[in-house]
Amino acid sequence: MSKNKAAMLEKGQEALPGDAVSPREAIKDPFVLEFLDLKDEYSESDLEAALIQHLETFLLELGGDFCFIGRQKRLRVGDAWYRVDLIFFHRRLRCLVVIDFKIGAFTAADAGQMHLYLNYAREHWTHADENPPVGLILCAEKDAAVAHYALEGLPNEVLAAEYRTALPDEQELSAEIERTRALLEERRAALPEGEIE
Repeated sequence: MSKNKAAMLEKGQEALPGDAVSPREAIKDPFVLEFLDLKDEYSESDLEAALIQHLETFLLELGGDFCFIGRQKRLRVGDAWYRVDLIFFHRRLRCLVVIDFKIGAFTAADAGQMHLYLNYAREHWTHADENPPVGLILCAEKDAAVAHYALEGLPNEVLAAEYRTALPDEQELSAEIERTRALLEERRAALPEGEIE
C-alpha cells in the first residue's frame, strides 16, 4: 500500500529488536507425537526411526521454521565417539538445533551430555554468520525442578521438552483449557484500565 515501495522494502530488511525470537519462544513444550503410532514399549532408536519415517509430520509439529539437516551425526571428543540423534536448522533463530531423545525422565546428566554436543557443534558445525546452536532434549517426562536446576545458567541454550505419543484424554484437555482461561483472566485483570494485552 505504500507509495514508496522500494523504501518500505529496504526498511523491512533491517531486523528490529521486536523481531527477535528466543529459543524458549520458538520451541514448544510438550510435543504430541501420536502420529508415530508407537506401542507401549519402544527404544530411543525406535522413536528416532519412527520420526524419520514421518519426518514431514514431525516438522509440522516442531513448527514452520525448522529445516532438517541430518540424523545420527557422529562426533569425536577425545577418544570417545558420540552420535547426535537429529540436527535441524531454525531459520528465524538462525542457528542449529541439536535434538537428543530420551525415552525416560529428564536427568541432569542429559543436560551435561547436550552441553558437550553444543560446545562441539559451535566449534565445528556452526557457520560464522549463524547464532550459537540450541539444544533440545525430548524426554518422556520432565520434572520442572530438575530441569530448572540442571539447565539454568548454562552458557549454551539447552531446553527440555516432553513428548507424548498420544493426545491427553478429554478431562486433561478440559483442565488445561480452564487453567489457561484462568491465567488469561488474571493477566487481563492485572493490566491498567483501558490497556489491551
